[in-house]
Amino acid sequence: MKYYILALSVLILDQVTKWLVVTKMNLNQQIPVIERVFYLTSHRNKGAAFGILQGQMWLFFIVTAFVVAFVVYYLTKYASQSKLLGVSLGLVLGGAIGNFIDRLFRGEVVDFIDVYIFTYDFAIFNVADMALVVGVGLLMIQIFMEDKNARESK
Repeated sequence: MKYYILALSVLILDQVTKWLVVTKMNLNQQIPVIERVFYLTSHRNKGAAFGILQGQMWLFFIVTAFVVAFVVYYLTKYASQSKLLGVSLGLVLGGAIGNFIDRLFRGEVVDFIDVYIFTYDFAIFNVADMALVVGVGLLMIQIFMEDKNARESK
């Protein structure tokens, strides 16, 4: 249950921040937070990460449905065995549903976190994207740890 609460928390934070951007900023407006490093930039994305697959909403709906079903199954069946697995899947679930809601009701995803790494302007992203990336990263760590433990027990 606690991992569903984590997913819900991610979802609420994601939707509230997106709502603030949509209602308080003009499209493409940029607000410096840390000059030349971090900006709040009102941006919309009709595709996936880095703007790929623009306008392929049907594909995102299908993929998200499979991801959500997979995550709920694994949360129900295996999360009690590993805190790291539960946290990673909770983050993925919240992030996937957050961007799904945008695609379903807005026809695009609201992005606003704009980071510059030295002179490189990284792709603009949102809270759901952060949760997805961190969740998948933690899931990879979980898989590597399980694999290592399985090899050591042989």
